[in-house]
Amino acid sequence: MDRELISKKELLELYGISYGALYRWKRKGLLPEDWFIKKSTATGQETFFPRRLVCERMDLIKAQKDEASLEELSARFSSESKKRISLVVDTVFGVKTFYLNEIKSVVLDTEDGTKRDITNDIFGGRK
Repeated sequence: MDRELISKKELLELYGISYGALYRWKRKGLLPEDWFIKKSTATGQETFFPRRLVCERMDLIKAQKDEASLEELSARFSSESKKRISLVVDTVFGVKTFYLNEIKSVVLDTEDGTKRDITNDIFGGRK
């Protein structure tokens, strides 16, 4: 496969969640069915996920689950269109994608400690 995958075991360990939570999130529509990829391995069949997509989604779920119910999160994710506009930030630590409909504000924090909200500069009043 041409995309990098992460195993279910690695995902559960990385995010400190249980098998039950993972499948509950799947049932609630937080994790799309087509992200659960079954592959044959030397020890039998295992489940893998597209690493970038599932890790971005797991980060969002973990960050928002204390503020919103699973049902509210599911509604947010399901209402998103397939073709979304995103802001892609490429750093020395890797690439991170932010969907515009999920960004509340963008603040430039300078070395001298001043902060400047540049949301309108980036989005030109489209938010």
